[in-house]
Amino acid sequence: MVRPGLLAVALAALSGPAAAADYKAPRTAHGQPDLQGVWSNATITPLTRPAAFGDRLVLTPAEAAAIENANAEKVARADAPTPPDAKVTDLKNADCGPDGISGLNCGYNQGWKDSEANLIEFNGEKRTSILISPANGQFPPLTREAMERRRGRTFGGADGPEARGLGERCILSFGSSAGPPMLPNGYYNNVYEIVQTKDAVLFQVEMVHDTRIVRLNAQHHPSNLKTWMGDSIGRWDGETLVIETINLRPEQGLRGGSSDKVKVTEWLTRIGPNKIRYKFTVDDPGAYTAPISGEVAFNATKGPVYEYACHEGNYAMEGILAGAREAEKTAKSAAPATADEGSN
Repeated sequence: MVRPGLLAVALAALSGPAAAADYKAPRTAHGQPDLQGVWSNATITPLTRPAAFGDRLVLTPAEAAAIENANAEKVARADAPTPPDAKVTDLKNADCGPDGISGLNCGYNQGWKDSEANLIEFNGEKRTSILISPANGQFPPLTREAMERRRGRTFGGADGPEARGLGERCILSFGSSAGPPMLPNGYYNNVYEIVQTKDAVLFQVEMVHDTRIVRLNAQHHPSNLKTWMGDSIGRWDGETLVIETINLRPEQGLRGGSSDKVKVTEWLTRIGPNKIRYKFTVDDPGAYTAPISGEVAFNATKGPVYEYACHEGNYAMEGILAGAREAEKTAKSAAPATADEGSN
């Protein structure tokens, strides 16, 4: 006879790290590990590690609880009804600056955002950052080539539409949601639908409704063919889908673009019915002095994935560019005349 207490301990052990390591994903009709479904990588774990944690990747239970409780309180404040007589400066939008009316994401209230309140967790351990290498969870220094390339950029943010961000122009997602690597954007629309065929794996990205197709056991295109999201080739290594991507456009990449030497490798392993372990390495010797690696959890979520309505025909673009041209005219008319101009 098995005692109830011993049975509970045994079941708890089976649900822990050992069970995750032994988990075998169901198979598709083609015999491949089944990654299909609707998943979210939303998290409050930051991409880079707060300096206070140094080289420490794992939070203590107390630290994790404090972070998640603080986030839950922030979400609750942002979700609270707005008094009808409130001024803009009275609003408790945690994403606004000290003045209450400015900030990167101040234009959106909580209703627009993913309210995921969890840190990334693997094997019962919660993470301090998405980046796991370099060991300090920070981006490595830029190469001399990358620094010279950045110094050579002389255009301003309002010189033309091409100077605006890819997400603002509805070409790709904000941040690196579309990938590679596929990272949470910190705001909203962090959902992916994965569909598999015998010869391909398709990632339908909610943000900007990008579709990324990974060809299985294929050959890369010629190096002169650069595409958005790159040229991704996949293969199965046991339970893990391994994806290698090259030929990314130079405008796309982590923190300001990539070089023509960039290669992104991704590993997707289903470690339970409701979780995929996603690991990536960005190796770009033309941009960074060392490779960059990280891990993200893709958690099962409800579908379907709805169409993302971006702001095509964005009238603000015309306002940005027209305003910049008027500012240039004003500055030119106010500038003192040069000797050549005065003699005409």
